[in-house]
Parts: sequence; C-alpha cells; structure tokens
Amino acid sequence: MPMRELVAFMARALVQDPAAVEVSEESAERERVLRLRVAPGDTGRVIGREGRTARALRTVLAVASTRTGARARLDIAD
Repeated sequence: MPMRELVAFMARALVQDPAAVEVSEESAERERVLRLRVAPGDTGRVIGREGRTARALRTVLAVASTRTGARARLDIAD
C-alpha cells in the first residue's frame, strides 16, 4: 500500500466525515511530504489529546517509509 493511501486510510477511520479527507504528496529534497487535510470539525480528532494521535500516525508512517527506503513526513493542515 502506498504511503499516501495508508495515511488516508488511517485518517478516514478517525474522522466523522471521511469524504473530506484529502492527502496530497510533495517531493522535497530526500523526503516525501504528505499533507493531510480533514474537515474543520475533525482536526482535533486527527491531532488527538496532546498530539498523541498525530504522533501515532507519524510513527506508522515512519515505519512504512523505512520499509520502502524513502523518508516521509506528515503535515496536518489546519
């Protein structure tokens, strides 16, 4: 599963409006930047209390990116 689809899958499972989940991918120097956008009311669900959910999403992404050999970073857009 590509990293972009992985992030979208995890985010859709967390939010109340899964149709509003958008993941865009940009290539930066030596890494991929994945930008996650969700409905304004779902931002808190994706970030989680004290950022725990966002940290967990980034950890899963780091593991998946290590397996593919490419570095990836997750940005959650406001």
